[in-house]
Amino acid sequence: MITNTKHSRFPEIALILITIIWGGTFLIVQHALTLTSPMFFVGCRFLIAACVVSFFSLKILKGTTLKDLAAGAAIGATITLGYGAQTVGLQTILSSESAFLTALYVPLVPLFQWVMFKKAPQWSTWTGIIFAFIGLVLLTGNHTFEFSLSTGQAITVFGAFAIALEIIFIGLFAKHVNLQRVTILQLLFASLFAFMSMPLMNEHSIPEFSWTLILILLSIGLSSAIIQFTMNWAQQYVDPARATLIYAGEPVWAGIFGRIAGERLSPYALIGALFVLIGIIISEFKPEWFKKRSRD
Repeated sequence: MITNTKHSRFPEIALILITIIWGGTFLIVQHALTLTSPMFFVGCRFLIAACVVSFFSLKILKGTTLKDLAAGAAIGATITLGYGAQTVGLQTILSSESAFLTALYVPLVPLFQWVMFKKAPQWSTWTGIIFAFIGLVLLTGNHTFEFSLSTGQAITVFGAFAIALEIIFIGLFAKHVNLQRVTILQLLFASLFAFMSMPLMNEHSIPEFSWTLILILLSIGLSSAIIQFTMNWAQQYVDPARATLIYAGEPVWAGIFGRIAGERLSPYALIGALFVLIGIIISEFKPEWFKKRSRD
């Protein structure tokens, strides 16, 4: 069964589907920030996500090991940093812009993988990364290639580094721990770290009760649970660099949802979206002669 899954396309299809869901969360989170503070929102988001996953597999926590705890804490810390920075940045930049800047982790994952594990990406992955990176530069509107970031943009880029490490850690731990158990633990740790950071972010109170906020938190929490569990499961079978390029479609979906909501992409951004899609396609392209050579 594992062999069949490993050689099927289902894990990659699953990652594509959660990428669409992921792209739709930016607008929702940005609206939520009119009702609550960033780190309180992040804490609630992942606490709800942990509860959703625990509902289906709470008993599995009884066998928790130190390795599970270490994996959950490490991944949870990167989730807090990544999503926390992204949420803080959403206070001052557009949702589409946030998605594009967050997706700068696309070229970071294989580079981190190369530096940390001496695992050089394949030629198709490198080519796809180049196309995706050019696309992301165009998507952000920096068509002059001038490096000039606002505070919100800089914070969001920092979040991109943390998300790149999250993906690396998931790939590192996925084959050595119980995935259901670690998924619950990483969500709990992410929530705990977010709540602990509230005083550091000058958040000293919780927002007033709002049914709108409750509904947003429930929907985002559920989507976060689905995203995190799917990432952990699928990355047993999908190479981190390839998974990252699939995730690169997320800002394109965010741009589509943003346009529906009234945000408008420039011609440069539209060209950038095309480059990202080309990068994903190239990363998936494996000629028969190359497959045969790899097997030999």
